[in-house]
Amino acid sequence: MAKGSKEKIVLGSGDVYIMDYADAMPTVEELCVEANRLARIKGGASLEYTQETYEEKDDMGKVSKIITTEEEAILKMGLITWNGTVLQKLIDRCQVTEAAGKRVTKIGGAGNAQGKYYAICFHQKDEQDGDMWVLIKGRNTAGATLTFTKDEGALVEPEFKALPHDEDGTLIELIEEIDAA
Repeated sequence: MAKGSKEKIVLGSGDVYIMDYADAMPTVEELCVEANRLARIKGGASLEYTQETYEEKDDMGKVSKIITTEEEAILKMGLITWNGTVLQKLIDRCQVTEAAGKRVTKIGGAGNAQGKYYAICFHQKDEQDGDMWVLIKGRNTAGATLTFTKDEGALVEPEFKALPHDEDGTLIELIEEIDAA
């Protein structure tokens, strides 16, 4: 089967990469490097696209038109490895300092606001059927819950809400590896 075939079965989790969003979406080659890896994922990732529509039609039901009035995209995942610098990318009102062998993460407070948006890439690897990349510009909108238990890793579950990142208002770039023509 050719890479990128419509018969492809997408299996497996992947890696998540993040960097400050500048004026344009970076390429996967720029973004998906080890220095930009956010954390290790547990439980996979999900991409959710929803839309609200409005239908206009005549009284006799002979003509109608459906218009998309709103849309939203959210990229969710569970992060099993994290530290204060990861949290700083997940929580807007968060500042991190490091000194004397300690990292101090301050969460909350208007004075700690960063106002940043990020380029985020989820890279799902598949050597046989072809890799897939999901690119968005966004920010975590789920906050963070840190649960410490004796028998499970403390998972952080961000939800990155996608924002338009080009002149067309694109929310998601889904890139698939295909066989060369």
